[in-house]
Amino acid sequence: MKSRILVLKLRNIVLFVLFISFLLILLPLLLMGLDHKKSTIEMDKSRKEEGWSLNSNSVKFDSKTEINLYLTKEDKTIKMNLEEYVMGVVSAEMPASFDIEALKAQAVAARTFALSKILNKCMQAKGGDICDSTHCQVYMNINERVKTWDSAKSKEYLEKVKKAIKDTENLVITYNNEIIKSPQYFAVSSGKTENSWEVFASKEPYLVSVDSPGEEQAPKFTSVIDIKVKDFIFKVNNNIKDAKLSTSNLKSAVKILNRSEGGAVKEIKLGNKIISGVQFRMIFGLNSANFTINYGKDSISISCKGYGHGVGMSQWGANSMAKTGKNYIEIIKHYYSGTEVKNLQNYIN
Repeated sequence: MKSRILVLKLRNIVLFVLFISFLLILLPLLLMGLDHKKSTIEMDKSRKEEGWSLNSNSVKFDSKTEINLYLTKEDKTIKMNLEEYVMGVVSAEMPASFDIEALKAQAVAARTFALSKILNKCMQAKGGDICDSTHCQVYMNINERVKTWDSAKSKEYLEKVKKAIKDTENLVITYNNEIIKSPQYFAVSSGKTENSWEVFASKEPYLVSVDSPGEEQAPKFTSVIDIKVKDFIFKVNNNIKDAKLSTSNLKSAVKILNRSEGGAVKEIKLGNKIISGVQFRMIFGLNSANFTINYGKDSISISCKGYGHGVGMSQWGANSMAKTGKNYIEIIKHYYSGTEVKNLQNYIN
């Protein structure tokens, strides 16, 4: 009996020693392994969010790359060649009458945007890479697009667009040797572009406010809408809960509080509420958030400068630069600060 008790005591001592050893030696090693795995996952996630490194061997892009395009009106996804897709975007997004160097800049921006969506897919594309609406980039089949052009100019325009695509084949916009994930562009600026963080949620170092001269000739450089006072008040109160705007307090209760570096309204006070200039733009269907408000006897006049969100490359500004002799690389570097235009073929084994 005593020997049996002794054996049990020895076994318990051995188990205790093994347990302590596990706590002191094996458990820290296991936790280190888990931390390393977690760190690796977070690093990979971070790299994916930042963009694709040109030195990476995990993803290959070239002229044979295909993209899955979601057609919103037809509610279906089609697979097509990347360069064919870029042609459809350039012809739909920029007037073919523009200078060839502006069209080339648009082609590089469109290609870069497409690749960024292959890496980080559009959530509205229903399993595809990118959608064909303004949510991503407007795409139109080139044969259908040609039909919308002046028949006397259609052949010239088609050849010009094809040349813009061919001359920039495989070229993308990069920042710190990575494809940029947000090559934003828009129609017309107010003379300056906007900082990305003052319009969108993200802060991109290459999307900063820059001068964009020569756009005064653009048809939508300025625009004005007139709205009756009662309709203005109704729209505000209907869209902004507890604004409580009325005719008695209209002029004192409506006040632009501050503006961005590019001139857009950042915040505006409407009665008891403060909203963003972007939200005000959406409520009244304005061409931009760079606006002023003037009061008449029975109506209100809202004057705008520019057309679009104002971040990244101004298309009319790009055309203006091209007309002064700037090439597409100079245009891109101007609107996307600190970037480089690089050829993917140089990084493909």
